[in-house]
Amino acid sequence: MAVYFIYGEDDYNIDLKLGELRSKLNPDFLSMSYKSVKKPDFNTLINILRSTPMMFGSSLYIIDIADYFFENNYNFEDKEIAEIESALNDNQEGVDIAFVVRTSYGDGKKIDSRRKLYKVLSKFNKLEYQYLPSYKTAEISAWIKDRAKEKKIKINDDAITVLTEQIGTNYLQLNNELDKLKLAAYPDNTITKKLAEDNCFSNEDLFNITDYLMRNEKGKAVSEFKQLLDKKHPLEILSALQTMLRQWIIIKSKTSIQEIMDITGIRSDYKIKLMKNDLKSIPLKELVKLKENLFDVEYRIKAGKVLDMESEVEIALIR
Repeated sequence: MAVYFIYGEDDYNIDLKLGELRSKLNPDFLSMSYKSVKKPDFNTLINILRSTPMMFGSSLYIIDIADYFFENNYNFEDKEIAEIESALNDNQEGVDIAFVVRTSYGDGKKIDSRRKLYKVLSKFNKLEYQYLPSYKTAEISAWIKDRAKEKKIKINDDAITVLTEQIGTNYLQLNNELDKLKLAAYPDNTITKKLAEDNCFSNEDLFNITDYLMRNEKGKAVSEFKQLLDKKHPLEILSALQTMLRQWIIIKSKTSIQEIMDITGIRSDYKIKLMKNDLKSIPLKELVKLKENLFDVEYRIKAGKVLDMESEVEIALIR
């Protein structure tokens, strides 16, 4: 058996670990061997902890216990804590249990390590997943190397620098970029600096296009777009612009920093505040209009209704 205490704000790596645990189960019996429950009452929790092994292989219980820490009515009595600890110590081979506490970045919620339940769970496999600050380049580089190794590809150090400078610590986006770079690197399976530069967007490039448009310098915006065409397909640029514009519209239209974080995946409140300030003079309706124009041309390109993609995109940018 194995008992895990998994917590933190980094949903991506939490899900990665839970997926790893689930992958060990027999796929033919997942409906019976895999169970996920949220804030079970004491009796339900004890029944789970005292579960017996099944005939068809290991079983896995994922237990969301955030409310145990953040809602006062989930304080256990001393005798209940003692029974929980006893049940965990007696847990049988073939029954894995993962206690999970997810916290949102910037909401100020921290697990109270003084709680008796925390002290009990910390005796087992305690795994904390927090977002790394951008200045911890060594740790971020190690994470990228580990993911690359899992994907059976090599990545040069200077290519890692390109990724971290352009993407930061957004693990989901970093993982997606690695998948894209793996395809681009085939059959060599080595990601070089040039490969990363040619295939990963720089937010600065995209910002230049949109910034020029917002300042009504449409000629410069088109010029920036044409420069990107040297290494990107028009649909790739459209997709990236759509993503950036979506973030900008959310940042402009929402007042809650936490809500913006939850919707956009941007994990820095400082970055959001800077972006809000940069977007202050840009009318929301102009951002929405530009996004609609780009969506329309993207749809028509994919539908095969466009003969000259580059010209159509340029028209959509300045319309």
